[in-house]
Amino acid sequence: MASSTSSTSEKKYEDMTSEEQAAHDQIAKAKEEAEQAALPYRWKQTLPDVDITVSVPKGTRSRDLVVTIKKKHLTVGLKGKPFIIDGELCKEIKVEDSTWTIEDQKEIYIHLEKLHGTEWWRNVITTDPPIDTTKIQPENSKLSDLDGETRAMVEKMMFDQRQKQLGKKTSEEMQKEEMLRKFQAQHPEMDFSNAKIS
Repeated sequence: MASSTSSTSEKKYEDMTSEEQAAHDQIAKAKEEAEQAALPYRWKQTLPDVDITVSVPKGTRSRDLVVTIKKKHLTVGLKGKPFIIDGELCKEIKVEDSTWTIEDQKEIYIHLEKLHGTEWWRNVITTDPPIDTTKIQPENSKLSDLDGETRAMVEKMMFDQRQKQLGKKTSEEMQKEEMLRKFQAQHPEMDFSNAKIS
């Protein structure tokens, strides 16, 4: 008679218990960290940009390097040696806003500005092991860091969320009521006693 038990690796993630999910996440995180540590560079990202650090021999100067940043390709290496990085970027970048420098004659620091700063990258080079972007926890940003239009939108969303939690009207509902009041003032001959705003 066959056993009816199955391992957690065969189960769908959403069908696992919270303990099984935690164990699965821990194994996946350790695997991801090992894969990322094996890369010839370190990288981190925010929504708008990616920063890459490549270690090179102490005493390296910019004239000793080959660094080519293209819209969808990155090449980094020492002249006359195999490239350290040479491949297709996983997403397009803004070449004119991307830069590189050499720090302390031992590390190349590359800053890539994402073309679409609204998505997380799974990897830098398409052939490199991906990360699980669903597990990224972005740093908290301050409202003052946002541009005016985005800040206004976020503040409105925060206001509406607070109003809903308090059982009060949202800014849109308040705006509709104000429009009805103005219309009533302009048309006193009309009966609005049964008017409903939706």
